[in-house]
Order: sequence, then structure tokens, then C-alpha cells
Amino acid sequence: MHWDAIVVFIFFFLLVTVLGFIAARWRRGDLNQLHEWGLAGRRFGTVVTWFLLGGDLYTAYTFIAVPAAMYGAGALAGWFAVPYTVLVYPFIYVVIPRFWAVCKKHNYVTPADFVRGRFGSKWLALAIAFTGILATMPYIALQMFGIQVSLEAIGIPTVIPIFGVDVDIPLIVAFVILAAYTYSSGLRAPAMIALVKDVMIFIVLFATIIYIPYKLGGFSTIFEAAHMKAVTAAATAKAHGTPSTFNDILGQNQYLAYSTLALGSAMALFLYPHSLTGVLSSSSTRVLKRNFSLLPIYSLMLGLLALLGYMAIAAKVKPLSDLGNNGSIPALINAFFPPWFSGFAFAAIAIGALVPAAVMSIAAANLFTRNIYVEFFHKNASEREEAQVAKITSFVVKFGALLFIVLLDKSVVINFQLLGGVWILQTLPAVFIGLYTRWFNRWALLIGWFGGMLYGTWTVFSNNIKSTAAINLGFITIPPAYAAISGVIINLLLAVILTPVFEAIGARNGEDVTTPQDYAEEEAPTESQEEAKEALG
Repeated sequence: MHWDAIVVFIFFFLLVTVLGFIAARWRRGDLNQLHEWGLAGRRFGTVVTWFLLGGDLYTAYTFIAVPAAMYGAGALAGWFAVPYTVLVYPFIYVVIPRFWAVCKKHNYVTPADFVRGRFGSKWLALAIAFTGILATMPYIALQMFGIQVSLEAIGIPTVIPIFGVDVDIPLIVAFVILAAYTYSSGLRAPAMIALVKDVMIFIVLFATIIYIPYKLGGFSTIFEAAHMKAVTAAATAKAHGTPSTFNDILGQNQYLAYSTLALGSAMALFLYPHSLTGVLSSSSTRVLKRNFSLLPIYSLMLGLLALLGYMAIAAKVKPLSDLGNNGSIPALINAFFPPWFSGFAFAAIAIGALVPAAVMSIAAANLFTRNIYVEFFHKNASEREEAQVAKITSFVVKFGALLFIVLLDKSVVINFQLLGGVWILQTLPAVFIGLYTRWFNRWALLIGWFGGMLYGTWTVFSNNIKSTAAINLGFITIPPAYAAISGVIINLLLAVILTPVFEAIGARNGEDVTTPQDYAEEEAPTESQEEAKEALG
């Protein structure tokens, strides 16, 4: 155990815990109303939204898994994350302001709320809500895993025997803290903590990408080490007649998998409930457009972080025990930095887990409350009751994620997360395409969603929980591609084919409560004072 690292870690963890509870008094609002607890009253400006979305989208698992994938498997497994975070922002710059405008007009809190109003179908809205919760659960579990990795990296035992039973006490303590301040402060807590987390992450980033390459002899040495590993892996694979386990550049048979992983992930990222929760907490479409212009800064950071995987190869570090490749980056940090800085770095990663975990649990709670509890169990629930149900659900969701980590094998949990993108992309026709047209019949959309979910889930599970798989059509075999893209193509084909069928038999859409004017962006304020106030958040 490295006590100086542990002291630094605990100090910053306690600091953000205090901030989490103080956040309840920040921008005061009635936290017994769901839009105040779950969306912070929709009042965040450019600065706060930037930190919140950055903290929400670039999670602790990103800081560990992307470079770990580069370390273990190379370009296909890890580097696709960089172009997809570049592709996503032009796409959402166009789409998301429409979504924000209609949700603000009708006080929608979740994407399923929008689908309910647009297509007049509570069952389609239920499918969207179910998918969002399902895709979010393993994602929260991975944030807890990020905390566990950080604890192990500084020597804190994460499994302590009590009366003959192995209990993960430190992780349970982190869960209780996270649950407590999320319950009391709602979305304000992760928004405030994100400010601290991002500053810490940027400090760690610049320290690692400057100091480690300097000690290793420069980036030429680092890339040469990665290339030599690829040559060795290729020779071993050829000798055994198996595919290579490591590629520093893409092979021809990997082009489709790489491009579809990037495209599918880009389209899916802002369909996740936690992403849309961050979007709906902002104060205007103007704030959102500023953010979509600024958030690519994080993509630059991600690209530099990914190279830590190649640095770990060059440094010949041995990954921390029982963490597999995910232990490579903690081992790299421990090898090159003094314990006190390692404590700071792992505190940044752990805090980087708290922010998205909180937002994800809030987003899942919003979906359950608005689109399951109120819709099917208590239509006349008061605002206070809605908020209370959401707070309790947020706790239950985090507890379920904790059970994922405690009871299941870690590699299984990590692989299950790959299903998240496959699942959530099946909501694209109803949510994003629904912003532009309601030509699709609600029942056709529901059947299309089911077909895409069924195909994507079956493909991933039948392929050893891998998200890319070849498609055999009998007369032709398509090279491996991301199952999310294949699934959403099936989804859309079913919706297009079945829409005229349902219309012909009289199974028409429900009432659309939105109007074309609801999707228009608000007029930009002209007062310079108001603009300055908005920019500061």
C-alpha cells in the first residue's frame, strides 16, 4: 500500500463528496420537482454545460479502456473511438437543437417523452425507455469498475474477507457516497464535480503525454515498439494459422469493421439517456451549439490518451494482476510517477467515474419515472411524487450496477457494455428521424425496433459477445461489421415496409401533439448582459 498516494486520493475524493452535497444549494431550485432534480431546472449555460457534457461523455472507463485496447489489440480495438468522437459533433449540431426546442416547449424530460408525444404511442415510448435503461445499466457498472481499478492501482485492497465472505468494502463506500449526494442534489452534483474532475484529468493528461515520451526516447520509439509487437503477433498467428491478436495499422479485412464501429458509435452517443439528460439541462440551443463547437477539444484529449496504450508497450510494463489489459495504464502511471502523483491521477480517474455514473443513474431514473411509473401505474402522480420515485430509482439503478461488479466476472461486464451501442442505436428511427418526420407508423416502428434489438443481441451473443461479426447471406459473405449498424438497417427496413401495410389496414398513428413551430430554435438574445450571463453558465 502506498500511503502517500492513498492520502492524496482520499483528499480529492472527500473534496468532491463535499461539493456533491453543497451542490444542492447551487442555483437553488425546488428539488422536489423532477425537472429541477433531474435536469437542474434547464438553466446551465455554456461553461457548465461544456464541463458536464465532457464529464458525462468521456468517462473513467474511457481513460482506462481505450488505451488498454490499444495496448492489447491495437488500432481496430481502440483507435476507432477517436474518429467517432470527431464525426459525432457535426451530426448533433444539426439534430440536437431541434430535440432541445421541442422538449423545452412541451416540458419533456426524456427521449421517450418526445416519442410519446410525437407518435401518440405509450408502447413505443415504453420500448424507448426500456432500451435506454437496459443500455445504461452495464455502462454504470463500468464506471464502478473504473473506481475499482483506481483503488487497486494505489494498493487499497478491494476485496476484504469478513466472516469468511469476500466483501468489496471500498467500492461499497464509493457507491454509498455517490448514491447519497445524487439523491440529495440531483444533476447539480455531477455538474459541479465535473469542473474539478476535468481540471484534474487535463493535468494528468499533459503530465503523461509530455513526461513519459520524454523518458522513453520520443514518439518514434513508442511507435516502433508497437510495430514490433504487431510483427511478432503476425508471425505467431501465421505459425498457428490463426488471426493476429495485435495490429498497429488496419488490415484490409478490418476496414468495414472499423468504419462501421466509428459511424455506429457516433450516431449512438447522443441517443444514450445520460447524453440527452446533459443536453436538456442547458439553457438554450445557442448554448448547445457553442458546446458542439468546443467539445472536439475532448476528442483531441482522447487521441492523446489512446497513445498511452502504445507507451505501455514501449515501457514493457506488466499490467496489474487480475485486471488484464485494463491494468496496463495504471501500471504505466505507477512506473513513471512518484506515488503522490499516482494518487492524484487515480483520484482523477475515480472522480471521472462518479460524474457519468451519477448522470446515468439520474437519466435511467427519469425514464422509469416518466415513462413507466407515471404512464402505467400512477397517471395522476404529483410533481413531488415523481421526484421522489426518481430519487429512489436512481439508488436502485446504482445498486444494480454495483451487483454487476461484485457478482459477475469483470471481463463479462466489460463485454456486455458492447451491447449498449447495439441496443441504443435501435431507438434512432423513433427519436432522431422522428424529429423530422412522422411518416413512420407507430406499430411499424415498434416492430422495427424489436427486429433490430433481436438481431443485434443474437449476433453479439452468438459471436462470443463481440460487437463485430461477418454477415453470411448465402450467396455472399459481408466482412465483419458493427452489429449496431446491421441491426438499425434491419430496423429501418421493417419500419419502411410495414408502415404502408399498417396504414392500409387502418392501424394509424396516434395524435401528434407537437407542431412544426415547436422544433424552431428560439430567437437569440440581443442584450450583451444577458449573453454574458448565459456564457458563464
